Amino acid sequence: MSQPVTNDATAPGTLFVLSAPSGAGKTSLVRALLEADPGIEVSISHTTRPKRPTEVDGVNYHFVTPEAFARMQARDAFLEHARVFGNLYGTSADWVAKRLATGGDVILEIDWQGAEQIRARMPEAVEIFILPPSLATLAGRLKGRGQDDPEVIERRLNEARLEMSHHGHYDYLIVNDDFATALADLCAIVRAERLRKIRQALRQAPLIASLLADPSGAESSPGPGQSTPS
Repeated sequence: MSQPVTNDATAPGTLFVLSAPSGAGKTSLVRALLEADPGIEVSISHTTRPKRPTEVDGVNYHFVTPEAFARMQARDAFLEHARVFGNLYGTSADWVAKRLATGGDVILEIDWQGAEQIRARMPEAVEIFILPPSLATLAGRLKGRGQDDPEVIERRLNEARLEMSHHGHYDYLIVNDDFATALADLCAIVRAERLRKIRQALRQAPLIASLLADPSGAESSPGPGQSTPS
């Protein structure tokens, strides 16, 4: 499984955005990712949705009243926010900024509306979309939850088609047919993004400087694409 890249120097963390239609398994994938990789945290959204019996405030969501949510909107407290199935959801801008500034990676579980806002505000974010192997499988997963009546399930399937129509705006696509394979794909994306040159050059700056240093004290020869100062 993916492990955090060792930081030799502080570098900003990476923001990962994960979207999927309801029932595609994104919450289960994120939970498994967090267990496999201690270097990434999930942002806990604020929502006006009623708390389900098995949910815990501050763990699954921060459950707030519509009035409290509106006050947070008024002071621009959300990095992104959206209305989904009649309820409001939002990501704390302050929490994400602090986590990234200390070098930690963050993953957001948000829909296409929120991802669109992130794309405009933080184009460097890495966006991943989870697809089900078929609509029949998606419908079966929704029915298997036993949480919704047939009318709600049909509405969720219609919303799923809309959600999936936005897949082309994301950087990566994962098909969640076999869970273990989908999780391995997700871990591979996180690992690969940490190893990008722009991030590694900051993390490994002391190492790179020592490797390029000339023991004699003379300046090292310029590498490809570099010019000698006049």
